[in-house]
Amino acid sequence: MRSPQQARAQASAITSGKTGRGPDVSPTAQLRTLFDRPRLSPGQRRIAQYLIEHITEAAVLSITDLADRVGVSQPSVTRFASAVGFSGYPALREKLQAITLGARAGGPAQETGGNELQAAVDAEIENLENLRRDFADADRFIETGRRLAVSTPLTVLGLRISVSLAEYFAYAARRVHPDVRLVTRGGSVAYDALLQSREAGGTWVLAFSMPRHAQETLTAVRVARGAGLKVALITDLALGPIADEADVTFATGTGSRLVFDSYAAPGVMCAALLQAMTDADPERTQARLDEYEHVADAQRFFLRD
Repeated sequence: MRSPQQARAQASAITSGKTGRGPDVSPTAQLRTLFDRPRLSPGQRRIAQYLIEHITEAAVLSITDLADRVGVSQPSVTRFASAVGFSGYPALREKLQAITLGARAGGPAQETGGNELQAAVDAEIENLENLRRDFADADRFIETGRRLAVSTPLTVLGLRISVSLAEYFAYAARRVHPDVRLVTRGGSVAYDALLQSREAGGTWVLAFSMPRHAQETLTAVRVARGAGLKVALITDLALGPIADEADVTFATGTGSRLVFDSYAAPGVMCAALLQAMTDADPERTQARLDEYEHVADAQRFFLRD
């Protein structure tokens, strides 16, 4: 059985100078791509199939009507919308309406000219638009940032493909937090680091889990919870075993049009949490930034632009 990466390697080759619409940009094809998530539950797959088969009708249904048509609960529809990358059912319905309007106008809702690289950028723009909707209610980000700021030490966990996001967050967080511990190796190394963090007084772990989701990430999160640490999770899906273990989950889409995923929206989410951390203790933030700038100038860390 091929992995999603293997399939994308064959289907998403970058071609230069190749423009125009692809051979299959029908509304149903767009929805199949949108709902192509390997971990959808049987009930969620029923919702997806109904939307694919009745897109024009479904685009104007209320959440109650859709749940009745499919034979599921309203919360199931909400969880489905989150599982396929939307902040809720209203955002998903907006997407359905955009696709149907594009079809009526003789083309898809989004610009279809260009090559695969441009299509990848379009997909990331959509992820960022969904994240913007999520940011309309900033309370969870602010509160989580405050909790991360007061956890000393603060552990940042990212394994396998998620290492890059964890390293970025930890690098920036060290400018404003006195004790940030980065864990990028699984197994017993991660266990030791998590247990030591808790023994040292830490209360929170920020974990990253990007596709393909690693079994060792799930194990490490369970170890953290078992040690008494709270877990904040940044991932691409609000559902699944890792999200089930986390105390708070921030889900946002990743770019999946190319062979390897891109992380525009998760990167912005990292910056939002870092901002919330700095806002939680502005005096400490300013003192640490001033001290760092003094050292950076003395040691000539950076070129003068």
